[in-house]
Amino acid sequence: MNTTDTRRAVIAGTGAYLPEKVLTNADLEKMVETTDEWIVTRTGIRTRHIARPDETTSDMAAVAAARALEASGTKAEDVDLILVATVTPDMMFPNTAALVQQKIGAKRAYGYDIEAACSGFIYGMATARAHIAAGDAETVLVIGAEKLSTVTDWTDRGTCVLFGDGAGAVVMKRGQSGGVLGSVMGTDGALAELLMIPAGGSRMPASAETVAQRLHCIKMVGNEVFKHAVRCMCDAGQRVVAQCGCTMDDVRWIVPHQANMRIIQAIASRVSGGIDKFCVNLDKVGNMSGASIPVALDEAVRSGRIARGDKVLFVAFGGGFTWGAALVEW
Repeated sequence: MNTTDTRRAVIAGTGAYLPEKVLTNADLEKMVETTDEWIVTRTGIRTRHIARPDETTSDMAAVAAARALEASGTKAEDVDLILVATVTPDMMFPNTAALVQQKIGAKRAYGYDIEAACSGFIYGMATARAHIAAGDAETVLVIGAEKLSTVTDWTDRGTCVLFGDGAGAVVMKRGQSGGVLGSVMGTDGALAELLMIPAGGSRMPASAETVAQRLHCIKMVGNEVFKHAVRCMCDAGQRVVAQCGCTMDDVRWIVPHQANMRIIQAIASRVSGGIDKFCVNLDKVGNMSGASIPVALDEAVRSGRIARGDKVLFVAFGGGFTWGAALVEW
């Protein structure tokens, strides 16, 4: 989706929140049969943050949102719409966006959640752009927030080393230039069972049996996910850049979903400029699903890496399968 109209969706500010508790690979060595060397070699992850038992997804989202509002010079009461990308909502309903609205005092805003797993934040940015282009919102909060520790099987060494908790947010406003130049998204439900949480919905409601079998936890066929992730993210990134009349040489930074360092390296090997173009914080925070991109973005912005006029490419892949890419001019 690419337009040339002057009602652009511009990122006016970023914010992030990471829980205080840090879970190291050394800690995991005491929990499951694994080693620091194995985890780093296979994933690139060294630490991840874990939320307190009483700390909810909406709590983390609200802190990230408040920081993004502050960075953009925006008052909560001026927000028109709140979009929360999450697969770990506080509850089935009300939606997490409603809880965030109350916590930050955005009394005038309406909101809803987007459930597209690790691609959720890109879907959220594209949705915010559409609302702004349509004229029914001037200021939109897009938040990615996850408490994946609650859906992680801590006895499964293949997955428990991957995931962490946290939240990131951006304030998107109507502008006349720059901003989101285009986006590309995709879905393939035929591959759904390669990455999923089987129980907890209408297909398999909660029961003593589903809990005992850990069916409320993330299940993943890692090698298959890897292949599709690299292919889909590369394709989406190339497509959106071309649709916007640019080349990869025009892209200053790439902010990928922080899933696995091997995936990021495989994508980087196909991009001019290589890994030096990539904003990566995976080693410190692990895979935070919908929160990965906005947290990495906030770190890059606050450290001064991303500067005005830079073209920044976002790429993601997640359960569904879902995938997407967006090109932004800072």
